[in-house]
Amino acid sequence: MNINEKVAYIKGLMDGLKLNENDDMVKLVKKVVDVLEDMADDIEDLGELYDELSEQVDEIDQDLSLVEDDLYDEDDDDFDDFDEDSEYYEVVCPTCGDEICVSEDILIEGSIECPNCGEELEFDFSSLCADDIDCPEGDDGDCDSCSAEDCPVKNDSEE
Repeated sequence: MNINEKVAYIKGLMDGLKLNENDDMVKLVKKVVDVLEDMADDIEDLGELYDELSEQVDEIDQDLSLVEDDLYDEDDDDFDDFDEDSEYYEVVCPTCGDEICVSEDILIEGSIECPNCGEELEFDFSSLCADDIDCPEGDDGDCDSCSAEDCPVKNDSEE
């Protein structure tokens, strides 16, 4: 039995009692039952609105889930090439001021294009002591015996 049915039952009991309509107490009780009837109607309307909103929220949740899947799948693809074992360094582009994270391999290559403005960023290791650079061949900075083609110290000194 829902709330509207309960209020209708109470109203039917009152009508069946054949109360004196002129009595002030009967008038008061009838007004209270009328208010209860109005409240029951409003509660039923709110329940229907709640059901509609609940369905809409479920639809929005499903749509958001699809957007999250697309967004996070896309982000996951960006990090597939990320090597956790490599060291990364922050480089600031002198033209646009953008901070770029580059791997040690890119630094050894000697240059990279700024992804923000397209400026060619060059890395010069000529002022560094050979002892400060990890040799790709493991020769510990002895460039005379180094056979690495991508040795930054050796390549800078040949220019």
